[in-house]
Amino acid sequence: MSRVGKNPVELPKGVEVTATGSVVKVKGPKGELSMTISPQVRISVADGQARVEIVSTARTAEAISGTTRSLLANMVDGVTKGFERKLELVGVGYRAQAQGKVLNLVLGLSHPVAYAVPDGITIETPSQTEILIKGTDLQKVGQVAAEIRRYRPPEPYKGKGVRFSGEQIVLKEAKKK
Repeated sequence: MSRVGKNPVELPKGVEVTATGSVVKVKGPKGELSMTISPQVRISVADGQARVEIVSTARTAEAISGTTRSLLANMVDGVTKGFERKLELVGVGYRAQAQGKVLNLVLGLSHPVAYAVPDGITIETPSQTEILIKGTDLQKVGQVAAEIRRYRPPEPYKGKGVRFSGEQIVLKEAKKK
């Protein structure tokens, strides 16, 4: 059996997990998340812990149990603490400004970029060159960060562009004469 799948998910106070059929719902102080699980596994909740149990005899059931357990743990963390990603804008004149449900970006393109923020995500701009993405769903937070980065990924010669906080960009050496 999967080593990850064997471990139970500890449920902090104020977090409720309900599993009905193939739908699992996690409710906590920061919101509610739901997920559809594979019919090869089942989730049981007892004594402040949630466990993933294998129902099927298929070879992929063990892998699915580990994945399901990780996703469930991320959901529990999301409704208790939440997740955040930080992006940095590197380049002369590159700036960002959050206005309600729209993130306005100036990235050296011929036009400004207006990114519509999806539901369940909040975006803050502590400074003009920093973007802070917060939410309860880890997958959605990461997806939004990747979509914003895709407008202007860091280029390999000067490192200008949108990068994740702490990301190391390997710069190429300029062409020599």
